[in-house]
Amino acid sequence: MSERRWAWVEIDPQAVTHNVRTLRQLAGTAARLMAVVKADGYGHGAATVARAALAGGADRLGVATLDEAIALREAGFEAPIHLLSEAPPDAASEVVAARIVPTVCTKGFAIALSQAASAAGVTVPYHLKIDTGMNRIGVRAEEAADFALWLRALPGVEMEGVFTHFATADTLGDWEFERQVERLSNALGRMRTEGVKPTLVHAANSAATVLRPETRLDMVRCGIAIYGLHAAPSTYGKIDLVPAMRVVARVSFVKRIGLGEGVSYGFTYHASGPTTIATLPLGYADGVPRLASNKMEVLIGGTRCRQVGRVCMDQLMVEVPDHLRVDVGDEAVIVGSQGGERIVMDELADHASTINYEIACAFGRRLERRLAGV
Repeated sequence: MSERRWAWVEIDPQAVTHNVRTLRQLAGTAARLMAVVKADGYGHGAATVARAALAGGADRLGVATLDEAIALREAGFEAPIHLLSEAPPDAASEVVAARIVPTVCTKGFAIALSQAASAAGVTVPYHLKIDTGMNRIGVRAEEAADFALWLRALPGVEMEGVFTHFATADTLGDWEFERQVERLSNALGRMRTEGVKPTLVHAANSAATVLRPETRLDMVRCGIAIYGLHAAPSTYGKIDLVPAMRVVARVSFVKRIGLGEGVSYGFTYHASGPTTIATLPLGYADGVPRLASNKMEVLIGGTRCRQVGRVCMDQLMVEVPDHLRVDVGDEAVIVGSQGGERIVMDELADHASTINYEIACAFGRRLERRLAGV
């Protein structure tokens, strides 16, 4: 197959399968596992990741938007698909038609869902989102029992689960985390006293799954970890994760510049002597962070090469060490391994003052997705 562009992303589905199996083993047989594949599988390709995650033992899939859920249904996935944020009331009939497990936390959507389900002649299972302190979405913990009782009177809908989301699960010893756990426990206690007994209670994200065994409950929701990336430095060394993404380009141009010559916009780099500069055909429009300019490195020939000058929209330049021979067409690795060297997503994120989640999601659809080894 001819290459139409010398820049692409390689995805290793076997790495995803390995990571899910590892997380399942960690969570234990009593807990189910939801693989979160929102944001096009954190940039890895939602369908590819969903298939690999289910092969690794995931029980369910989680998404952020109704469009993401419907796309998975249209791709042929029959596993339960959870919409982790509440849909607009006008979309309730589409939620029902696509057999999506919705999040409920407002009366407006609950009524719309009940009406849509009743019109379709079905009973829709939903999950009640409890806000235990993150203050993003959800019914407040102290109001959850009353809200659950109100929901129970609606026809066509049935509570299957209750969940919350932790704000500081990656911070060991954080008292705010303990408060969230306590609020969830108290809310569940009041609900059960009123006779509301959800089948599935879930709270643990990737960090909590690894670090907080007491929060694994009936199901864990793993996102970043299934992609082989760590939620925070606190999980390093505690779980065997294999990165599933490799970002690759080929050298598109090589030139020799002299002492003092500048490179790229604003000439933020000047050569300290005669220097070889290699150009790679990808830039910030593809997800390479401009903030990492003059700080990041890439691998060529298994050697770390310093990126120099400002990252452009479609291209970036690197300084070639004197001992290294580089030719047009040579492979360069922005994230991943080459030879005995590796550049991890976290390294690039640090250079851009952000997190690995954002970097992974940013590598856009302009970059072709290829399966590793194919």
